[in-house]
Amino acid sequence: MRSSFNSEDVILLLKDITGLVEPLPTNIREKKIQSGTHYCEMLPLEYEPSSEYMEAYSFALTQFSKITADAIAIMSEKIYERKGDNLVIVSLARAGIPIGILTKRYIEHKYNCKVTHYAISIIRDRGIDHNAMNYILDRHKGKNIQFVDGWVGKGAIFNELKKELQQYPSVDSSLAVVSDPANITNLCGTHEDILIASSCLNAVVTGLISRTFLRSDIIQKDDFHGAAYYEQLSDKDLSNEFLSTIENEFDSDYPGTELICDCDGKKIVGEISKCYNVSNLNYIKPGIGEATRVLLRRVPWRIILNEKYKNSPELLHIIKLAKEKNVTVETSMTNLGNYKVCGIIKNLADI
Repeated sequence: MRSSFNSEDVILLLKDITGLVEPLPTNIREKKIQSGTHYCEMLPLEYEPSSEYMEAYSFALTQFSKITADAIAIMSEKIYERKGDNLVIVSLARAGIPIGILTKRYIEHKYNCKVTHYAISIIRDRGIDHNAMNYILDRHKGKNIQFVDGWVGKGAIFNELKKELQQYPSVDSSLAVVSDPANITNLCGTHEDILIASSCLNAVVTGLISRTFLRSDIIQKDDFHGAAYYEQLSDKDLSNEFLSTIENEFDSDYPGTELICDCDGKKIVGEISKCYNVSNLNYIKPGIGEATRVLLRRVPWRIILNEKYKNSPELLHIIKLAKEKNVTVETSMTNLGNYKVCGIIKNLADI
């Protein structure tokens, strides 16, 4: 699988499906998803950011790179304490890949060891890529594997991973994330809902690869899950700039531990569901990363802001993007806990 990442940073266990699948506009794709087609059977047209939005991204990267670096360092220290020099990082494509790369670089530099890093696909309600898992387990002990992702929204992928790994009793099913405002895991950098700048964009910060794809006419029984390579975006690629910016913020001193969190993400999502009369919980996307994704590749109904953080510069890119797309932004009518923002997908049946 091609990407703009350096080959020594990550081994992509993905089938290259470039040119085999026609990307669909957001509104057509949304109608298909809400009519029963699984999102993994389509590729979205990549959002082309405006110059104003790119300014917001640049601001986010500059302003919050140190916070992100510290959270990655805290997470990496926890991982190394558990796994030691035999660590094998398995990041979840695609948002987890840059985080996996940064974790690998942090640990290799600090502990002078060699870390292998694979990226594989896991898809909600479709499961993990078993061919990729078998490839890794043919080469490494299951106990040395550590799964890594960027952030937790509601915890859907976290739960999918736990369910799927029941088939692999030797494999540690824990998922390390940079940000966990849902309070699902202690294997995180922070429980704060932080802005990780890579969440602001799609392929141009994730090695120019698409989100992962699984459809039986393209992905055969022995294939890895698929992804496309967007060579046409090469002149806009910011993947390695993002990595170097965060890496340059790593300190030689351990940054300490994250704050204790006592909120309940599942309960908060339930309250949002009741308050906004949203019966399908898949339409509720809490947290900065998830709310950004709603605006980038779904049809949003509204963005709700945590009263405490409604003027936070971390939400600037979300507010700009919502304005571009004429999406309502309002202060939440219910407590969002540690979540600073939540995106809600539009139910097209209501139109």
